[in-house]
Amino acid sequence: MRHLDPSSSSGAAAPISGSPSCGLSSTCEPAGVRVDRVMLYEGLREVEIIEDCHCEAKMSWCVRVPSLKTYHSETPYESVIDAGKCVGSKGAPEGFSCVPTKFDSTLIETPNKVELIQTVAQCKLMEGCYRIPYVEYHYEITYNDDGVKVESLREIDVGRCLGSCTSGSRCLLRSASDLGECLLWAEGQGNACVPQDYESHTFLSQHGQIRTVLAITSCLCQS
Repeated sequence: MRHLDPSSSSGAAAPISGSPSCGLSSTCEPAGVRVDRVMLYEGLREVEIIEDCHCEAKMSWCVRVPSLKTYHSETPYESVIDAGKCVGSKGAPEGFSCVPTKFDSTLIETPNKVELIQTVAQCKLMEGCYRIPYVEYHYEITYNDDGVKVESLREIDVGRCLGSCTSGSRCLLRSASDLGECLLWAEGQGNACVPQDYESHTFLSQHGQIRTVLAITSCLCQS
């Protein structure tokens, strides 16, 4: 009986290297995202599904880069937009984050009505935890003095909390020749930048139901 050497088999798996698949100067990031809408107990929610990945060069400064998202995939209303994202600042001082500071919107057609999709227009290196504007659009039903139903698009700045929260320095060991260089960092990401206060916006939705949207008014660092 003939015995096969496992090492000579064509189906043998290649050894797994400990090096990153994209190399040290790049990271593996989504190249294409499909946005699906699903109905949950809390209502209609958007789910982002990564369809493809690519190696993206690490940036040493804060910059906006393209981020393609597909809406209403495989339908006559399929739309691909550049939603944008913020990357970079790998050498930024501790406590700083590369975050969106300006937004724009793109109009797409849907099976029911047109829809406004918010996109990132500008990024900036920011320090600490703070609130930024983030506008959502909702269809609202009102009635005029004659009792005629009027449907309009309501703009609500719901806000977002961005930035980083660090409780002191996480550096455990610094270089003797360069005190600005940290040789060993403590594990953990520090505290989270979360909403502190809200205000509510209540209106009649296009389906005739009373809906309440909470808008962030302030943010704080929380463990």
